[in-house]
Amino acid sequence: MDFPYEKDNKERVPFEHYKEEYVKKDPQEISVRTGFPYSEERRCFTVRFLGKDYEVGFPEFTVRRTQEDGDYCPLCSMAAAQILVIRFLIEGCRVPGTGKFLTYREVPWGEVYYRQFNGRCMMRLAFSYGSRIDAFCSVCEKLGASEIKAGDAGYEFELFDGFFIRFQLWGGDEEFPPSSQILFSDNFPAVFHAEDLVVACDVILGTLKQM
Repeated sequence: MDFPYEKDNKERVPFEHYKEEYVKKDPQEISVRTGFPYSEERRCFTVRFLGKDYEVGFPEFTVRRTQEDGDYCPLCSMAAAQILVIRFLIEGCRVPGTGKFLTYREVPWGEVYYRQFNGRCMMRLAFSYGSRIDAFCSVCEKLGASEIKAGDAGYEFELFDGFFIRFQLWGGDEEFPPSSQILFSDNFPAVFHAEDLVVACDVILGTLKQM
C-alpha cells in the first residue's frame, strides 16, 4: 500500500529523501542489522510494528498488512509511522535493552526538546484519558499493549522488537489535574534521536484515538 501524500504535505520531502536512500541499501545487510526477515522471492521485509506484522517492499517502499483483522492500521495510513519505519530500515539496528527505563529528560537532547515532548505527548495523554481511565485501559488492551503496575493505569507498547514505551496515567480530581509519565527502554538512545521519540509517541497516541 502506498501512502497518498498531498503536494503540500510537510512530510513529503523528507519521506521522498528516505525512499531515495532506501533503494541504495542491500536488503540482506538491512535484515542482518535490524533482525527483520527478508524474502528474496516476495522482495519484502517482515516488519513488526506496534505488535502487528507488515510486509514492507524493497526496493520500492510499500506496506501491506499480513493479516486483515479489521483494526486500525497506523503503518498503512500514518505518514509519521512510515517515516519511523523507513528510517529504522536505513539506519537502525537491533540493540538489546537492560530492562531499565528512561524518562525523556534522560535521553540525549531530551532536555532541549522537553517542552515540545511534554505538550505533544505527556499533556495530550493526561488530558485525553485522565478522566477516562477505563477507556484508556480498553483501547490499550485492544492495541495489544501489556498492562504494568504504574499510576492509576499503565501500559507498555512495543514499537519495534525489543524497543518498549511505557504510558503511565494518573487521573485528576477537584484539587489536582490529571498527569502522566512516558518512559523508554534504555536501548532507544542507541538508535533513535530525541525528536524520534516525540514522533513515536505521537503515532501511538494517534492510533489510540483512531481505535
